[in-house]
This record gives sequence, structure tokens and C-alpha cells, in this order.
Amino acid sequence: MSDAESATEIEVPSDPLAGHAATAYFWGHVAGSGDVSDDGIEVVANDEASAQVLAAVAGGDLEHDTTSREYAHDTSITRTEDEYTLSIDGDDESGLLGRSGTLGFPVDGRGNYRFGAFSNYDRELLRGLLEGCGTVCFKSSSGTVGISFVHDDADLLELVRDLIAECPVDAPMGELSETSAGGYWFGVDDAAAPDFGAWLYENCDETGLFAPSRRRKLERSLEQAEAYDE
Repeated sequence: MSDAESATEIEVPSDPLAGHAATAYFWGHVAGSGDVSDDGIEVVANDEASAQVLAAVAGGDLEHDTTSREYAHDTSITRTEDEYTLSIDGDDESGLLGRSGTLGFPVDGRGNYRFGAFSNYDRELLRGLLEGCGTVCFKSSSGTVGISFVHDDADLLELVRDLIAECPVDAPMGELSETSAGGYWFGVDDAAAPDFGAWLYENCDETGLFAPSRRRKLERSLEQAEAYDE
């Protein structure tokens, strides 16, 4: 069975706004790479299996496309990525997912994030956020693993910083900084990245709430870092 097929075999609550591991993961993705309006939700994933999980949690229609993006540090180089867009239309009778407007959501288009319902599922929430707006890489110059978060909304990144500060793993972070493209970013200290990354994906196979390609990237980066030290 493929990753995409097995991804839908997850426990899903009847209420997409209830406190649950699956909803925490879903809304983390929405906050990181989605858009919420009165007309619906649109969230983008680069991993087919995680896109199937998001669809299993909240329904909607999935579309697959490929996109080409320039590397941030060398615009002469481009990379092509798969892109899966989940679109969930609002219901004219009951309102989107049973709510009459975006103010009822944990994420809306006004920069409001209400994640209190997911306080017992901080790992899944952070995992969704990382896969939505984070990066994992091996830094060949230093032989370390880099984990960072990038988003146009500084308030969201401050919330992510608070979540990381409260997690059970000691994970110091750099200050929030502006990117050359006009957004914001921060990184987990390289020395803490292995422990933080391992905690973030610990036991994720039990729930299926993760992007296999992102976990593989983390595992490869950690292996490269270990080989660099030898």
C-alpha cells in the first residue's frame, strides 16, 4: 500500500474544530500554507500523502499540479515541485464547515489564530505548521541540520515560537528576521535541531499525521550530519 493510500486510514473527529490530533495537524497546515475566507478554505501541500490526510480530516477536492520556484539564494536556479491544493467550499445553508464566518475558525484571513483547543496536541500542530511553512535542510558548510519557519505573517511566526518554547524539548531559537522577499523567518538553533526534529516526528506512524517526504528529508539530513562528524 502506498503512502497516499494509507494516509486516509486515520482517526478523524466528526467536528473539524474539535481538539484532536488530526484537527491540530490540519489547522497547522492551514495556518502555514492555507487561505481561509467566508467562501471556503484552500490549503497547499507538497506531499501527496499529507494532502490526502488533510482531505480525510475536512473533505474537499484535491488538485495536483507542478510548480517551478527560484532558489532564494540563487535566482538563476529553479526547482520543480509537486503541489497538491485542497479546496473546501463553503456551504450556502450552514456556512463553511458549519460556521457562518471566518471569525469562528482557529485560523482566519485577519491574522487571528486561536489554537487553544489543540493545547494537548502541540506536536501535531507544530508538525502541520512545519510542513506548511517550514524548511528542513542539511547545511554542508557546517555539517548541521537546519530547521526554520518562513511566513508573510509575523504574528503567526511569533505564535510558532511560543509553541516551540513550550514543547518538552529544549530548542533555543534565533530572533525573528525579515526575508529579502518581504516576509519573516526564524530558525531553531542548529545544535537543538536534531532533538527537536526527532521529537516532532516521534511515533507519527501511529496516527499517519505527517508528510513522509518531509520526514525522509529530516532523516537524510540527520544522517548527513552524523557522517560529517565522523
